Amino acid sequence: MVRWYYQSIFDELEDMRKYMDSLSRQMYGTGSTALLPGPVEPATKLLSENRAGLRVDVADTDGEVVVTADMIPGVSKQDITLTLITPQALEISCERKEETQDENEGYFLRERRFGSVTRIIPLPRPVLEEGARASFKNGVLEVHLKKSSKELKGKISID
Repeated sequence: MVRWYYQSIFDELEDMRKYMDSLSRQMYGTGSTALLPGPVEPATKLLSENRAGLRVDVADTDGEVVVTADMIPGVSKQDITLTLITPQALEISCERKEETQDENEGYFLRERRFGSVTRIIPLPRPVLEEGARASFKNGVLEVHLKKSSKELKGKISID
């Protein structure tokens, strides 16, 4: 074990500040290790597909971004929630509720899981909430989001 000796308490505080800055960069960065979408660009991957439990395809077409997701079995349309967190991040949440059962009913094996799953999907382009539409058929969710015509980047003239 290594013990660090500091000249003053301010040196130790400076080390803690640097550590917190590195955590903040990891949390809000734009690289592959980022945990949340950054202020400029979304992270390339927020949660692994195995961890989230939802497999998705994201297509960037002419006028819209299309997200197609394989939902967990047993989920109905009413159990799914879609939220546009930022113009470039879509949250898909779903909950599979446990069926009521008789206390005297015995199971030999019970592997089916109940609970909720949430995944945040980074989008390749900024989109609008207005005009968005979604459909759910045979366990597949399809979300169509219109692209924003506003440019996020631009030059600013100096007076």
